[in-house]
Amino acid sequence: MSMMQDQSRRAFLKRSALLGLAGTATPFVSSLAAIGEAAAATASDYKALVCVFLYGGNDYANTLVPYDETSFAAYRAARANIGYQRDVLAGSVLNPTVALPGGRLYALSPSMPEMSQLFAAGKMAVALNVGTLVEPTTKAQYTGNKVKLPPKLFSHNDQQSFFQASSPEGANSGWGGRIGDVFQSGNGTAALTCINTSGNAVYLSGRTAIQYAVGTGGPVALLNSSRTLYGSSSALDTLRSLMTTESSFAMASEHARISKRAFDVQAQLSSALAGAPAANFPLFPTNNTLADQLKMVARMISISQTLGLKRQVFFVSMGGFDLHDNLVAQHPGLLSKVSAAMKAFYDTTNAMGVANQVTSFTASDFGRTLQSNDDGSDHGWGGMHFVVGGAVRGQRFYGKAPVVGNNTSDDVGQGRLIPTMSVDQYAATLASWFGIDSGGLRTVLPNIGNYDASTWNQGFMG
Repeated sequence: MSMMQDQSRRAFLKRSALLGLAGTATPFVSSLAAIGEAAAATASDYKALVCVFLYGGNDYANTLVPYDETSFAAYRAARANIGYQRDVLAGSVLNPTVALPGGRLYALSPSMPEMSQLFAAGKMAVALNVGTLVEPTTKAQYTGNKVKLPPKLFSHNDQQSFFQASSPEGANSGWGGRIGDVFQSGNGTAALTCINTSGNAVYLSGRTAIQYAVGTGGPVALLNSSRTLYGSSSALDTLRSLMTTESSFAMASEHARISKRAFDVQAQLSSALAGAPAANFPLFPTNNTLADQLKMVARMISISQTLGLKRQVFFVSMGGFDLHDNLVAQHPGLLSKVSAAMKAFYDTTNAMGVANQVTSFTASDFGRTLQSNDDGSDHGWGGMHFVVGGAVRGQRFYGKAPVVGNNTSDDVGQGRLIPTMSVDQYAATLASWFGIDSGGLRTVLPNIGNYDASTWNQGFMG
């Protein structure tokens, strides 16, 4: 056996052993105290965090557009071919309850009227210039190589991973999963603590918590939900038995335990979802894959009490944002789908009476360059993000509005923003609302200790 195979085998056994703990108390309940990764937290209420990841790197400047005259002039100078005309933005200017310093103004893309409505209603906050950092970073520190930086800046895979996990590509756990680690022992069905509707993402992988994948129609069917195998029900029963019977061989035994749990959770979840059919969630738009995923999240939230769940972390995503070309033609349509889907999701949680308990937020690989490359923009760094929910201190901007331009004090060239709100601070604010204490934040976000504790909570959650 090669060294790599041996390491993979030992990693599999270690992770499988942690999964096996889920059956030691009650079905699907695990004990973090036995593992020692973090102190388990208990909750008497229900809360959900929903990460909306925009794969490819969303273009920040055509999403949240500088609107005051000075900033807009710099914006248009940098992207004459792809920037909005100022009169087009007049109907989407955001009017915060607390004005930005220096008379700074922003307008949302005209393709996002639903998000404008959420902002005006106080249900959406804007986080300015969020991005991956290891520690607070100034331009002088960056240019003088006097600060630790996320590895492979401007690389899709590594920055996706760093945003989701605080580590580059190859990370074993993400901050959403590490939040799940803390709370899964308090959930009646611990396997449903971390739910992914879009495949797989390191964001939801915990040190103990394992993400559970569902499709937009419900749990992924094992054995294709077959009733027979080659026309024989007894053959199917035999296969199930082979898959779920423990063995004297460690790997085979753990595989059997995992298979049994998968069959059990699928049956439990399918039964619960039957009482929350998709037809009961009419507010979501059609022909919108992000809306389809968020509808599934809403259905899952609606059955949380049935499944004994107190805390859940969800991940949904949408691709197509890597627009080096055709930004004017394609970007508005993408933003339109994001806006419609997130508004429908908020409205649905409000109708369900849980809007104050559910917070959704955007994330992306990175922002993009302010400077156009003719008809698109290139990979950048910091970007603008949105937080939506009943507990959000909305109709406000949080963080520092960057100077607009090329090679300003706030960018490293071409309008690539140096983040002034780190992902760690963004995440810490959400995690604190979720119930993670200061000690837990150090476990969930390993770089948070590099920031002054007074800045961990950026204030956008009530």
